[in-house]
This record gives sequence, structure tokens and C-alpha cells, in this order.
Amino acid sequence: MTEVWRDIKEANYYWLIIALILAIASHIFRALRWNLLINSLNYKTKLSTTFFAVMVGYMANTAVPRMGELARCGVLSKKEKIPFNTLFGTVISERLFDLVTLFVIIILVIIFQFKSLSGFISNTFVPFFDNLASNIQSLLVFVGITIIIIAAVYFIIRRLKEKIKRLPFYQSLRTFFDGLLDGIKTILKLKQKWLFLLYTFFIWLFYACMVYFPVFMLPETSQLTFADALTILAIGSLGVVAPVPGGIGAYHFIVKAVLVEIFKIGGNAAGSFAAITHGGQTILNVIVGGLSYFYIGVLAKREKPLNE
Repeated sequence: MTEVWRDIKEANYYWLIIALILAIASHIFRALRWNLLINSLNYKTKLSTTFFAVMVGYMANTAVPRMGELARCGVLSKKEKIPFNTLFGTVISERLFDLVTLFVIIILVIIFQFKSLSGFISNTFVPFFDNLASNIQSLLVFVGITIIIIAAVYFIIRRLKEKIKRLPFYQSLRTFFDGLLDGIKTILKLKQKWLFLLYTFFIWLFYACMVYFPVFMLPETSQLTFADALTILAIGSLGVVAPVPGGIGAYHFIVKAVLVEIFKIGGNAAGSFAAITHGGQTILNVIVGGLSYFYIGVLAKREKPLNE
């Protein structure tokens, strides 16, 4: 712990500042990309307002996992008078696209870094599949019960369809899900698809740079390449999406494991790198997210919504 604290005190934070500036740039491109989806539904949004909503979402994620998606839709819906369900549908759409993008990056990393990753993959996934194989009977029972429950619910809904339609809340629920579905489908009917892809490319490029530049903070990690940073990003992202506030703990564990097992970085230096980079991102999200919430909640109230 003493060595980790020493690394934190002696790290060259110039590189972390560059990474945080690039983080802001990636969030701006995320706001631009979200605007494409929102505007395709014939709603008007300003880049500044959308960016502030995105940052409020990142701030919320540091407290409650996945709360950010709800928070950013909530503040933007209130500010610009756009239906919440429609906004949430667009967020689901872009998150699914990001998931596909991350999957592609992981596959590319495995292909081009297979020699370095082979031992890590073997140590990580072989025990998992061995354990899965030993419990295959329980797994099949669980899958079978799940299928039966889904089939039973589907059958009951079909049989009671007309009665369900007469329930007081049915129309409200139907309207909500219709709006949600419209938001999800925006990515399919988007006219500026190449611009959407370009924004996505810059988002993930800046994400990779946010990992790459901080490697120069510590002497032990300074020899890592951009390809190595992409590997850390691909596998470390699994810690960020873990259902814990801000990825705390999960991100540190995974990034440290990658640095130690794949790149043979010392455990203390690996832990220091994970702690400093995650801490910097968390502080940025809390500060900028807080200022964004203050702007949208207080100062922007004087501005007339664009969709009135």
C-alpha cells in the first residue's frame, strides 16, 4: 500500500490531464451522436444541452449503476420537452451499438494480440467453461424452466388480450412502449448513418487515447504501446459495465489483472495505474456532471425549450 501511495504522489499528472481533456472530447462526440438520433425524430436539441445531459448521466453512474441512462434522459426531457420514453429508446439504441462496437474491438484485440492474450484467456475462461460443463444439468433445467415460464406468460397474454386492452392503464402503457420502440428504431432509419459511424469512431478513439496517454505517468507502464492500451480498454471496459457504482472495484481488478498477467507489470504499479486513471475519470465526471446539473436545473430554466 505504501508503494501504491508513493506512485500516486510521484506520478506525472501531465499525461492524466491530457487524457481528461480527451475524455471531454469523447463526451462531446457522444452528445453529437445522440443529437443525430433525437433530431431524426423531428425534435430540436442544442449540442450544449445534450452534452450537459450526458455529463449528468456520467455523474449519476458514479453513484448508482446504469442510473446515468435514466438521469440524462430525465434532465433532457424536462429541459427540451421531449418524451422521456422516446429519449430512453434512443439511448438503448446507441448503447446496443456501443456493445457491438466493443465486441468487435475485443475480437480484433484477441486476433492481433493472441500471443500475449493466450495465457490470460486460458487462465480466465477455461476454469469458467470447466465449471459450466460440470453444472450442465442444472443449467439445462434453468433454461427449460425459463422457456416454460415465457411460453406460459405469452399464452396467458394471448388468451386475455381483449380483457387486458380494457384495463385503465393499458393505453398509457401502450403509448409508452410505442414511444420507446420509436426511439430504439431511430438508428435503423437514420439518414446520416456515415456521420453516426464517424462520431462512434471518434468516441472509441478518444477512449483508447484516454488509456494510452496515462501509461506515461509511471515508469513501469511507460513502455506500453497504443495496441496495448487498446487491449486494456477492451478488457477493462468489462469492469466499467459491471453492476457496481462507477465500476469501482471491478475496473481496478480487471485492469490490474490485465497489466500483471498480460504485460507483466508489477502488481503495485498496476494497481496504481488503475487507481489513478479511474480516480481521475470519477473526479471529472462528478465535477463536470455537477456543474452541468446546476446549469440545466438552475440557469437554463430561463431559456425557452426548443420543442414548445
